Amino acid sequence: MLYPGTGGSGSFFDDPAPDEADERPRRRRGRGEDDGDDERPPRRQVKQMALWLELPILLVVAFCLAVLIRTFLVQAFYIPSGSMENTLLVGDRVLVNKVVYDVRTPQRGEVVVFRGTDRWAPEHTDDTSGLTFMTKLSRTIGDLVGVGRPGEKDFIKRVIGVAGDRVSCCDEQGRILVNGVPIDEPYIFEDSPLDDTIGDGNDCRSRRFQEVVVPENQIFVMGDHRSVSQDARCQGPVPVENVVGQAFVIVWPRDSWAGIPVPEVWDDVPASSAAPQNPAPDTQGGFVLTVPLLASLAFSARSRSPFSARRRRLPS
Repeated sequence: MLYPGTGGSGSFFDDPAPDEADERPRRRRGRGEDDGDDERPPRRQVKQMALWLELPILLVVAFCLAVLIRTFLVQAFYIPSGSMENTLLVGDRVLVNKVVYDVRTPQRGEVVVFRGTDRWAPEHTDDTSGLTFMTKLSRTIGDLVGVGRPGEKDFIKRVIGVAGDRVSCCDEQGRILVNGVPIDEPYIFEDSPLDDTIGDGNDCRSRRFQEVVVPENQIFVMGDHRSVSQDARCQGPVPVENVVGQAFVIVWPRDSWAGIPVPEVWDDVPASSAAPQNPAPDTQGGFVLTVPLLASLAFSARSRSPFSARRRRLPS
């Protein structure tokens, strides 16, 4: 039987027999394939690492990253005393930027962590006599990754004066004066009484103290809870080289998450003629937040995603 063709006027082609049409193989041609009978090569299988082998590697990577970050970038500190109430409460944990003072010196109003000099008496002591081996081990690991308890020589206070500043107390209203300017400090909780006198050099019982000119490369620090804080009023200024970093955010407990900004009352304090010229900070300590566990999880996800290049076949 003949059918009219579509290839041109008057062209015809033979109708294949039914048996031949049924036996003809039917295969859908993909894009870019020719009419040949070549088959697509099998996809190469990527061997995945067993989870029990991969997990220890991820933990080691996370631990190493945490130690590096704790050493050079950010460290978490536990607040053991009430000398900074109510800005910081006992049990709070803060993050401390350890690189900000590599490019500038501390500024007035900032909250800093520092190592006290020999004159500074510890504000807390830890009794480790009754601790078990596992508790001591966990504390050691916590110290390595930056979540342990602070040492007895670690302090956290607010910067009141920098090099060259003249700091004294008090004016007629009981306020601190910095370079002759009285400071209204809204963050003070339970200030020291005005009628007491200076203690024996290790006890800051009085709000009053004689004018102090902050030496070069040192800072004058005080706690926000003045009635219990042992600070530079009686223990002297702190060398800048002893400063660990700037506390810039409260991260624990979760409902207390908040930044630690510099109050605006410090904006109008004039610089002392003897003070070095430093650029004013344009950030509140910077957010140098790095989570090593996320990096490890990203590495894990990458290792579990097999990479295979799909070969494109060109028509011959």
